[in-house]
Amino acid sequence: MSHPTSAEPRFGFLRWYPLDLAVVSLAAALAYAAVTNLEPGTAPRLLATFPLALFLPGYALVSVLFPAGERSARRTARTATTRRPRGIDVTERLALGLALSIAVGPIVVIALPFAGFALEAASVAGGLAAVAIGLAQLGVVRRLRTPAAVRFTVSIRTIRERLGGGVGLSSVVLGVAIAVALGALLAAFLFPASAGGYDQLSLYSETEDGELVAGEFPDEVAPGESVPVTIEVENGGGETREYAIVVQEQVVEGGEVVDRTERGRIGATVGAGSAADGTYEVAPTAEPGETVRISVLLFEGEEAPTTPTEENALEEAYFWVTVAEEPEPDEAESE
Repeated sequence: MSHPTSAEPRFGFLRWYPLDLAVVSLAAALAYAAVTNLEPGTAPRLLATFPLALFLPGYALVSVLFPAGERSARRTARTATTRRPRGIDVTERLALGLALSIAVGPIVVIALPFAGFALEAASVAGGLAAVAIGLAQLGVVRRLRTPAAVRFTVSIRTIRERLGGGVGLSSVVLGVAIAVALGALLAAFLFPASAGGYDQLSLYSETEDGELVAGEFPDEVAPGESVPVTIEVENGGGETREYAIVVQEQVVEGGEVVDRTERGRIGATVGAGSAADGTYEVAPTAEPGETVRISVLLFEGEEAPTTPTEENALEEAYFWVTVAEEPEPDEAESE
């Protein structure tokens, strides 16, 4: 004699657990695994980062705020005095999911240092995934506490019904706008700009304790005295680059450079994502009492242009210095 069995006691929770929030939780976990295990800069990792940063946390938050589904005008009019959660449709949920994710992301980044985590890709991805999964579970609770008649649900059946019932013009326009925004953001992730924004030039001076500090160069030097300058070049690109550095002594009048004196050229090879520095001695040759600008110009490649200027340089950094006047002989000593 056979005894029929039912899997409902064991897997019954799958019938009431919201499908969309289950997908959000699973996608957030998979995205975190992809970020922490795939090589940086690869397309699969970027594709996994995209929904984690720009959709999943916001959609989970929308589920917490709006557990009810869209109401028709007739049902709203008949039950205007009845207290129940306000509902929104699918298109509004997708749009709010994008907008709220953009708002949640910076909050997570700001909160990580206070929680003792470093601002790294793995920690940021972990924070976003934890927020998305946590909010998704709160969304489950909110929906289960909402009456079944007005509760927002997503299933294969409801998807077919929504597609079969037609889509309004406003929903189409909003959906296209969302798709264009997501496509633009995805293109920015996959095809970042490769201009000189990756290059950074910095000037440092050395204190008596041997520490490098920025912006503390001497305002005045004696005639013939040199100023030690530590020049640092940072390459934020994905490959090793050759740089040419030109040091100039400039005379500036009315905001315009009226005279340039080249004080030296330096070559540098900087690896991908790293920085290189070196110390250079600059001795102004200006007349006593004259103020000049020591300008350092950065160019990509082994050779700098024949006439290097601020306009054709990738980056520029400078400081001002005055050549002190020679002291007059003491008349008292001569007597």
